[in-house]
Order: sequence, then C-alpha cells, then structure tokens
Amino acid sequence: MYRQRNKAIQNRRKLIPEALPIFKFLVTFLFASVILSPLSLHAQTAEDSLHSQVPINSFILKEIGSSTVLMEKDIDRPVSPASLTKILTCTMAIESGRLDHDVLITKEATMVEPSIAGFKPGEKIKLIDLVKAAMVNSSNDAAFAIAIYLSGNVDAFVSAMNAKAKMIGMKNSKFTNPAGFDKGIYAGNTSTAGDLLRLTEYAVKNPVFNDIARLEKAVFTEQTTQKVYSLKTHNKLLDKYPYAVGIKTGFTTKAGCCLIARAIKNNKDVLLVMLNARTDRWHVAANMFDMAFLGTHPDPASIFSLSKGDSGRARVLFVNERIRSGKRVYHLSKAALRSKNNAIALSKSHRKPKHNALALAKQSHKAKRGALVNVKSGRKTKKHDLISSKQVRKNKKRVNLSYKPFTLHTADQLYIVA
Repeated sequence: MYRQRNKAIQNRRKLIPEALPIFKFLVTFLFASVILSPLSLHAQTAEDSLHSQVPINSFILKEIGSSTVLMEKDIDRPVSPASLTKILTCTMAIESGRLDHDVLITKEATMVEPSIAGFKPGEKIKLIDLVKAAMVNSSNDAAFAIAIYLSGNVDAFVSAMNAKAKMIGMKNSKFTNPAGFDKGIYAGNTSTAGDLLRLTEYAVKNPVFNDIARLEKAVFTEQTTQKVYSLKTHNKLLDKYPYAVGIKTGFTTKAGCCLIARAIKNNKDVLLVMLNARTDRWHVAANMFDMAFLGTHPDPASIFSLSKGDSGRARVLFVNERIRSGKRVYHLSKAALRSKNNAIALSKSHRKPKHNALALAKQSHKAKRGALVNVKSGRKTKKHDLISSKQVRKNKKRVNLSYKPFTLHTADQLYIVA
C-alpha cells in the first residue's frame, strides 16, 4: 500500500512540469481576450457611435452637378417623408402642361387634415396656384385637388406617382397618397434620403419648379368669386439663412421634422435632405451649408456640437464674417466677447476672499458699475442684432436678384411665377 502511494505521488510530480506550459498558455490567452475584446468592440462600433451623436435618422448633403456626396447617413433607410411627398405631386402637375387650367375643387379634396389652404367645394383654382399652395404652404387640400384633377381619382394618381418615381430612379420608395399622410388608409407612404435627393435633383431642372420652391408667400385668387388666398411658407430657413432658395418642409408625428433645403453661393449649388430631425433643423442646415461653402469635408459630430446651445436648442455661435485670402474667418460678436469676459471676471471675483467690510463695499460698487456696463452692452447688442438683420436681408436681396422669374405664356394671359 505504501509503495503504491509513493508511486502515485511520483506520477503526479511528473505531470506538473508537463502541464505547466499548457496552464501558462491558457492564462495568457484569457488575459489577451479580456484586454483585446473591448478594443475590437470599440473599433466595430466607432462609426455607429458617431452616428448616434447625430440626432437625425437619415440625411444627405450634396452639390448639384457633382457626384461627390459631402455627408450622409442611412440614405437607403425607408422612412416616412411626410409632406416632402408633395415635391413629386407638384412636379407631375408642372409637367402636365395644364398649369393655366381651372381646377374644380371637389368635396373629397377638402376632406383632409391640416395643413390646408381652406378651399371650398365648387371653387375654381388655377392648377399653377394649387402647385404654389402645395409647395409653399404645404396645403393638403391643394395636393389632393391636383391628384383628382390630373388622374380622375386619388388611386389612379398614386399609381402614376409610383410609376414616375421608378422612372426617376427612386428604387426604395412607395407612395400611398399625394400629400404625405402616413397612417390609417395611407400607411406605408415611405421613401429614403437618397431617393428624395434624386427626386429633387430631377425637379430643379424645371424653371417653374425652381421659382415656386423659393417663394415665401403665395397669393392668388379664386376664379369665380375672386376671393384672395394669401399663404405663407413654413420654411424658416428662408429667413434665417441668406443663401437659402427653398425647397420644402415636412412634418407628421411618425415622420418627425423633415426638410429638403437648397442654398446657392458663389456659383456653388448645394442640396440637403434631412429626415426625422430631433433638433433645430434650421440652424443645423445653416451649419451644414456653411461647411459645404467653405470647401471642407463636414464632420457630423462637430456640426451638431456647434449647433447645440446650453438650453438644448440650436444656435449659431459665429455671427461675424471676414474674408481673408479667399477664406472665411469667423469671429465672435463683441456682445458675445463681452458676455464671455464678464463671466470670467465674475468667476475671478468669486475666487477672491472677502477680507473685510471695505472689500465688500468695493465689490458692491463694482457690481453697480457692472450693471451699468451691462445696460450699455444690452443697447449695443440690440444695435448689433439690427445691423445683422439688415445684412441678412441685404444678402437675401442679392441672392434673389440673381434669379429671373420664369414666364409662362398661354393663349389668353401672361403668368409670371414669382
């Protein structure tokens, strides 16, 4: 018995040196797995992490006439395009060759949800004015009136829409109505950022579409009673960005805030498609266009960080612009610099200890002087804002003058789309 136990112990001692290298290998392998796995996971999700910082489902930024895409995200992802659908509806109306025809407004066309122009059954509106109402004011009754007039009923027009979309090259789109509704009987109205860019590039080749897409207001009359309709645009970018020239906004609860925007500066023509923006789309669009005009490759993370203010709403940080050697150099406004300096001074004053009553008295005196300076600063800020507003209007006037209105000749009248 004793001899067998000693032999077993000797066998175990022989196994230990043989098993030691295997044990070391396993420990090394496990250690390497623990260290390298997070790095591998980080590398795989780096792009996803960047996209998660961009509060827009999908977008694409591209210069017209160029094959180079400046920036994009999920451009083939099917989503609801909301009223951006009306671009296709209006393009088909323009190409029908019947813009000067009177359209009888049916009851079916008026039984739609807002936004609406407020047409009444039995009224007669020129087809070109219906296009203006649909594009400028995003009027759903105008879109349905166009569909019923051109095809006889909505279903027939929707079939024509989908056929036209395929002809244009919109491979991932399916339309269920002419206005962009996406629920109930109209569920399934979908498109993609890439398809909508193709549609817009196709549409802007038509001068009538271009002139209507850049209108801030559409004013026209009903043909029998001469009732005047005055409809304003929902596109706030036209007021906020001097180089903007349209094109269309959209919104539903499902689609979120959507925008197709166009801006032109120094012979550079840029299109932006933005779907389901969970941020201030106007300032983000302005920042994107600025990057495109600067000739730099836009970085999504930097653009959205520039556009996000302390309150969570987007804001433009750079307000002054100076030209140097053909490049744009941005500077903070004097008011912004004063605010920054006041904040620094206030921070320093908090760091200084309050030694005695005399120090408190001096600090109180400085606070009064600071309040007086702030009042004067506020006056200067208002003056600066007024000057900035005038400059935007001046730039916008210059952009507007670069376009000539498209003239439409008919047998009886002369129409100027403006």
